[in-house]
Amino acid sequence: MANHKATKKDTRQAAKRRDRNRYYGKTTRNAVRDLKTIAEPTGYSEKLPSVISMIDKLAKRGIIHKNKAANLKSKLAKKAAVVAA
Repeated sequence: MANHKATKKDTRQAAKRRDRNRYYGKTTRNAVRDLKTIAEPTGYSEKLPSVISMIDKLAKRGIIHKNKAANLKSKLAKKAAVVAA
């Protein structure tokens, strides 16, 4: 561990950011998993916008890549079409 005050502070901040990012990522993954298990069209269409919003926030914060976010949203939208049909 470094002995400079600024480096110690940076280490503390990085740990806080890492924990926060892990929490946001895990929460979103759980929401996506729960959304995939919904079979009725009304429930799926109600939850889809909130999950897409969570995915967009992850991409905006840099927790996941923007292309990964786009792929996730695309897959969920395809499933929405299947569930609705």
